Amino acid sequence: MSTARSLFDVIPPESRARLFDEAAHEVPLVLDARLFEEGRRADRFWVIRSGPVEVDLHLPGRRAAVIEMLGRDDLLGWSWLFPPHVWHLGAHVIQAGQAVEFNAAAVRSLCEADAVLGRAVYKYVAGRWRNDCTEHGKGCCSCTVPGPTPPRPERSGAWDRSALVSSSCANPL
Repeated sequence: MSTARSLFDVIPPESRARLFDEAAHEVPLVLDARLFEEGRRADRFWVIRSGPVEVDLHLPGRRAAVIEMLGRDDLLGWSWLFPPHVWHLGAHVIQAGQAVEFNAAAVRSLCEADAVLGRAVYKYVAGRWRNDCTEHGKGCCSCTVPGPTPPRPERSGAWDRSALVSSSCANPL
């Protein structure tokens, strides 16, 4: 389990330089922008430098349910790392800020080519995901949901969204 605050803290300097040169760039977080939507291709991810971002769950016929608020040094997105590379949630910028945006395919290729980088990235993402799932005590939407367990989307094509809303999900995608 990772205790590092930022992804940048766990990547060795030489790998970090290569990662930035080949797969990352600074981007503005524009007020009210949707960074991604549930069900769409997860082709990038971010480390937030400034400005809060809401992670939300689409509810048909209702306003999106905010699952978590992310801010400085937080990793936004994990769906890019795991097939089928599709977002499970959405993200909305609620205050202008800055982020480092990563090209997911380029990062995955770099992780394959550089075992040290790959191990650091996978361990960090898994650690953050585990921390998010356990810090609220009840689990999260992909670990434990109160009531009947919703079917996995890759098997049935749909989640039982009403069950997810009542969970204490802190899993940022």
